[in-house]
Formats: sequence, structure tokens, C-alpha cells
Amino acid sequence: MGSIDMDIKAPRGVRDILPGESWKWAYVVRTTAEAMADFGCSEVHLPIFEQTELFSRGVGETTDIVEKEMYTFSDRGGRSVTLRPEATAGMVRAALENGLCAQGASAKLWCWGPMFRYERPQKGRYRQFHQIDMECLGVSGAGADVEVIDLSAEIFRRLGLRNLEVVLNSVGCPVCRPVYRQALLAHFEARRGELCETCLGRMERNPLRILDCKNPSCGAAADASPAIYDHLCPECRDHFEEVRSGLERLDLSYRLDKRLVRGLDYYTKTAYEMLSGDLGAQNAVCGGGRYDNLSEAIGGPHLPGVGFAGGLDRIVLVMEEQGCSFGRAPAVRVYVAALSDEARSAVQVLTHRLRRHGVAAEQDTASRGFKAQMKSADASHAAWTCIIGPEEMEKGLVTVRNMADGSQASLAPEAVPEFVTKEGNQPL
Repeated sequence: MGSIDMDIKAPRGVRDILPGESWKWAYVVRTTAEAMADFGCSEVHLPIFEQTELFSRGVGETTDIVEKEMYTFSDRGGRSVTLRPEATAGMVRAALENGLCAQGASAKLWCWGPMFRYERPQKGRYRQFHQIDMECLGVSGAGADVEVIDLSAEIFRRLGLRNLEVVLNSVGCPVCRPVYRQALLAHFEARRGELCETCLGRMERNPLRILDCKNPSCGAAADASPAIYDHLCPECRDHFEEVRSGLERLDLSYRLDKRLVRGLDYYTKTAYEMLSGDLGAQNAVCGGGRYDNLSEAIGGPHLPGVGFAGGLDRIVLVMEEQGCSFGRAPAVRVYVAALSDEARSAVQVLTHRLRRHGVAAEQDTASRGFKAQMKSADASHAAWTCIIGPEEMEKGLVTVRNMADGSQASLAPEAVPEFVTKEGNQPL
């Protein structure tokens, strides 16, 4: 059956993840979960919507996310709520609210799921997109930054991604950032004519955001701007050097980029991205950094943190383009067919038995004829077809057909699960 012409379709910027792709997503999430567990991270599940103030205060009023991209609305109680545009603020809120980092404890948490931003849809970017997110909370040392970057690199290594590059910067802290801010202001004031209207508005509020602008003229002005690592305070400079030394110790190559500030205001010290050379302009598959003041911004106590987020949509896209393996696609192993109406109850029991033994099995539930069932068996690419008809029922047996070479065996129903899974019986 082809697509149906109807009035209601998916909104612009969202898409259906259909069976041909969803199993690949499951593979990425499963591989990620294994790596997270190996690094001592615990999975959590966060609300899809939060109080708007969590993001306006946590992410930053001057960010594109808060200014232009959030899905914000009033609920039936008149409260302003927002579909989560990212997970870090929610993760910190959950840790504080549930006492996960009480009395100096630390926590390594991760989650995955949909996020929402109203931005221009393009290759690998959607208004409803999916992220993998990991946060290390309660640790201020540079060793945590290195471990987080190492974890993200390890996930991509296990997924088989190639041509990846770590891009690194420091965005300073409240001590040294004001000094850098003045240096940036002086630089951009002299080049006001090169800035777009949005960046002119950012001049006084947050000139660091100009470094993140994608406008070519603003980009040229930003390329000529002073580097923040020339303005770091001693603490931030030492932290940055420790991060660099740690990455070098682990043979994780990186490139410094003075324009890398990430798109959120909560970052302090370390900022990094992992880029793919196979994704065009939108080439970041993962990014993150340190955010030691986010907890205080949302009304909590001081709680240092560092983490990263990677886009599932983009990760799958890059893996497809690089020809990476997603493991084995889900497939029916055994198709159970009824040669007569009287055999349908026996087919139902055998299918149930196979599934109870962990064998992927399919049966006809539409009361179709045997020829139609065998056509379905072929279409399912099942390795085996089990046939039950009057003769099999009379003898209490099942005919098991190898779909690769047509050979057959007659077996008792209870012997079928072991037979179709035994290594020596595998079809060619």
C-alpha cells in the first residue's frame, strides 16, 4: 500500500523514525549504554517539559536557544512551561531536587531522548531531535573533564566512526571572563560595520556570543579577535593545561579553536566539540564542557559539573555515510505456517513455544491460505519455515524446512526451538 493522501501530516522539522532506521538507533543507544556503564554512569529519565525559568536562567537569556528557539507555552494552570531544548539544566535540577549530590557526593548520570528547538530544519538537524547526554556532577578537577571527553570518544570508537576531530577551548570563569569581555568589546567596537544586527545587539549583553555567529562577515571579525586563553586567570589557565595534558596522556588528539564558546551561557573553563569531516557545515556530532555555576544560576548551591551531548540523528547519519556496522538487523528466524484451518491452533502453540525460547517467530493471524503464508515466509527472509498440516497433526510432528536449500526434517514440536538454533543446523 502506498502513502495515503490526507490533510494531516507531520509538522515541518519533525519526522517519523520508521522500522528501517529505528533498529539502528537501538544499536547506537545500546552501544552507548554499555560504554556509559563501563565508565560508571547511571541512566536517568527526565521530564520532557520543565518550568521555563529553568532554561531562561540556566541556559542564558542571550542565547539563541532562549531568544529564538524554545517551545514555550502556558499550561492549563497558567504556568509557563517549555519543552526541553537540552538536557543539562534538567539533569542538574533533578540531581539537586533528589539529593543525588548531597553532602559533597558526586554523580555520573546519563540519559537520552527527544529535545525541541524551533530552528531551520536541515541535514541532520530537526525541530524535534534526539540527544544522548552525560553529566558528571560534583567534581571540579580537570580529571573529570578529561574523562568526559574520553567517554565521548570511546562511544564513537565503539560505533566505528572515523574522521573525528576533538576541538578544544576554554571560556574562562567569572574572574577572568570580564577582562576578556572588555578586550572583545574593544575589538568589535572597531569593527561594528562588519557585524549583523543580531551581533550588534549582543555587543553589550554578551559579546562572547558573537564568536558563535555563523554570518560570514561576523565570522571574519571573530577570526581576528583576541584569544581567550591569552586572558585566562591562573586557576583557569592551570585547569586548561591539565585538561590538555590529560588528553595527550591518553593519546586523544585535539585542535585548539579560540572561537569555540558553545551555544549556552552556563559554560565555564573547558568547552569542546567532536566534529565529523563527513557532515558538511553542520558537522558537530557531540559537544560539551564544564559548567561550574549552572546550579547557582537556577537557585541551587554550588555544584561543579562537566558533560556532553551528542545528537542521535547526526550520529546515525554519519555512521550510514561512513558505512559503519549497526550489527544485525532484527529478522524473523522462523515462519510457522498452517496447511489447513484445523492446524492453526497448533501453529499458534508452536509460535508461542519458539518465542518463549527466544526465537524470533512469525505466524499468520489473518486466516490466509497456505500459498499466501509461504509468500509471507519468503518476504520475511526467515531462515526456517515450520509447516503443520493434517498429516503432521496426526503424527504429532512438525515439518521444518530450510529456506536456503529446501531440505526438510520432521520433528516433535518440543524439539524445534533447539533444532533451529543449533549451530550445525544453520542455513547457508
